[in-house]
Amino acid sequence: MTHVIPSRPRFRLQGWHVLIMFVVFFGVDIGVNTVFMVSAYKTFPGETSITPYEDGLAYNAELRARRAQSALGWRFDAGADGTGGLRIDAFDRSGAPLRGLNVVARLRRPATDDGARVANFAETAPGIYLARGQHLAGAWDLALTARDAGGRTATAERRLYQP
Repeated sequence: MTHVIPSRPRFRLQGWHVLIMFVVFFGVDIGVNTVFMVSAYKTFPGETSITPYEDGLAYNAELRARRAQSALGWRFDAGADGTGGLRIDAFDRSGAPLRGLNVVARLRRPATDDGARVANFAETAPGIYLARGQHLAGAWDLALTARDAGGRTATAERRLYQP
């Protein structure tokens, strides 16, 4: 005796199947993108300053000052002087020492403002400026400003490591 197994009707992809797949795919895609956009906007709304136009103008002035400083060709070396103070060596474009500068530096820790201070330097030899009694230990960021008698200004930043 032979048994005939009735065949099941084969699945046929119909238009409404495609429509459901299309709607589900783009629904998930749009939903995920919406969650990411809302999360990104809540964590960083894009506005970092309440005065962006004025900040842009100040940035342009900073760029002009940097071009002027580059034209001066001044160069600075910074480090400890070995007696608990700081030493700045200042040179012009040709390597000659810069004399008669007013040198001031802001010192701060890289990760915190604790212990931040201002150091005033005195010229002890041509092009050599010292600030006594700083006694730095660890890592410090030094931001110096040097002015000559003619009003020309240069700035420099250095990271100092002291044992």
